[in-house]
Amino acid sequence: MAYPGYGGEFGNFNSQMPGAGPDVILGGYSGYPAYSDPYSSADDTMYAYFSAVAGQDGEVDADELQRCLTQSGINGTYSPFSLETCRIMIAMLDRDYTGKMGFNEFKELWAALNGWKQNFMTVDQDQSGTIEHHELGEAIALMGYRLSPQTLTVIVQRYSKNGRIFFDDYVACCVKLRALTDFFRKRDHLRQGFVNFAYDDFLQGSMAI
Repeated sequence: MAYPGYGGEFGNFNSQMPGAGPDVILGGYSGYPAYSDPYSSADDTMYAYFSAVAGQDGEVDADELQRCLTQSGINGTYSPFSLETCRIMIAMLDRDYTGKMGFNEFKELWAALNGWKQNFMTVDQDQSGTIEHHELGEAIALMGYRLSPQTLTVIVQRYSKNGRIFFDDYVACCVKLRALTDFFRKRDHLRQGFVNFAYDDFLQGSMAI
C-alpha cells in the first residue's frame, strides 16, 4: 500500500539537504537510516539559531524550540508558533523519547516547515494569511493524503477558528497527520491499510502527539 504523505514533497521529506550523500534519506523511519551530518554543524547557518537556545546537552525542549523558531523568522509574516505546536513538533521526531530535539532533528523539522509553509502560501490564493475549508483540502491533497470528506470535516472542526485555519494550526495539523501516518505505517507490515494493535500501544502513539 502506498501511504499518503510518503514519497511526496511535503510528507516524508526525503529530499537531500546540503552535505547529505546520495544514500542518506531524511526521516530515520523504520527501514530508513537517520539523517547524518558529514560536515561540521558549526558551518550550517541554522546552527546559530539552534545553539543560541540549546542547553548544555545540545538539545532543545519545547520552550527553547519556540524561541529558536521565533528568532529564526521561519514563520515569516505569520504569528509565532504556539508552545503546544512546538511540543508536538518535538514529539513527531522524538525517536529516543527524551522530550527534546537535537540539531539533526531540528534540521529535519526545518525542511518540513519550509515545505509546509510553501504549501500554505500556494493554497492561500487571496493572501489573507489564513486558509478555508476547501483550501485545507487542497493543501492536504498536495501532500499526497487522500482523505474522506468526513475525515476532512473533522480536521477542519479541530483546527479552524470561525471557519478559517491559521498557519500555526495548519502546521499542527501537518505534524499530526505525518506522525499518526508514520505510527500506523510502521504497524501495517503487509501494507493493507488496516492493523491490529493493543490499546496501550494505541494510547502511546496517539497521546504522544
